Amino acid sequence: MNAVISAVSTFFVYALMALFAQNTVLARGTGVSRLVQLVGDDDTSSLLFGLLLSVICVLNAPLSWLIGTQLNKLELRAMLRPLVFVACTFAVCGLLWLVLTCVQNFPYKDRLLKMLPNAGFNTCVVGAMLVTTVQRFTLAQTIGYSLGSGVGYLIAVLMVAEARRRLRSSAVPGPFRGLPIVMIYIGILAMAVYGFTGHTVAI
Repeated sequence: MNAVISAVSTFFVYALMALFAQNTVLARGTGVSRLVQLVGDDDTSSLLFGLLLSVICVLNAPLSWLIGTQLNKLELRAMLRPLVFVACTFAVCGLLWLVLTCVQNFPYKDRLLKMLPNAGFNTCVVGAMLVTTVQRFTLAQTIGYSLGSGVGYLIAVLMVAEARRRLRSSAVPGPFRGLPIVMIYIGILAMAVYGFTGHTVAI
């Protein structure tokens, strides 16, 4: 019973760490796809994309942990990791594609199928796999960190999307409207999140 409680608590601790202290977008600068950019277009569903990316991260976690533990024993592990992780992601995306195509009347089916390649082959997914393998996380830590990375990506993109809506105010000076004010906002958010990790400014 104690082992189960310990595993569950580890899972949640690492999920929260990836969500806030090591947010994949704001602290690590990964995960921004050409489909869903932080300053992206209004036609893209950031919510759907982020949810799909989170599912892929979680499904990839056990596979990357299993293969990563074996890779860590090899001398050429640094060169093999990218190839192996891309293969893992390809397998997970193939499985999701099969499920989505076989299930009839699935909500948003066509949109999810269109987003699947960009959500799967995203630096957020591969970055989470790389971090958990290099730092030799346990299975519970790997799944928790992967979930936190996916949800952290989703929250970061939704925060920026909401900011874009609010920053269209006439109170923003003319030269700063649009992309400049959004980049300033992202920079302030990134510094705030980066502060959670305990870094200090070098003097």
